Amino acid sequence: MISTSSALLDGRRHHPSALRVSTRINFAHPSERVFAELLDLYEVVWDYEPIEFPLSWNERGTPTAGFRPDFWLPGHQCFVELTTADQRLVTRKNAKVRRFRALYPEIEISVVYQRDFFALAAAHGIAPESIKAA
Repeated sequence: MISTSSALLDGRRHHPSALRVSTRINFAHPSERVFAELLDLYEVVWDYEPIEFPLSWNERGTPTAGFRPDFWLPGHQCFVELTTADQRLVTRKNAKVRRFRALYPEIEISVVYQRDFFALAAAHGIAPESIKAA
């Protein structure tokens, strides 16, 4: 799952750039890698896109659309979905999240929008431009 440098092992917290998220994980967007590094920084256990939830089915019962949240945080029993696209482009993702919540009300999911993610990154000394360009 996660492979970190010895930075966390000495009891001090370090900048996320000092951590090493596993290179075996192919994140869909650089922001997901940064988010994983921040989770590592605070020693939050996570899984990346561990499951896809069907959102619609055809007449034979075969799933035709699905939703795969970005992170599962087992210690918090919730999923996290990052939405770092421009706010005007998140309509489709918001529709998927609404459908997910309607079908699976017992499953907790939090959506982290671009402005909130960039504020979190900035609080840790990470410039938004470095995430987009990565």
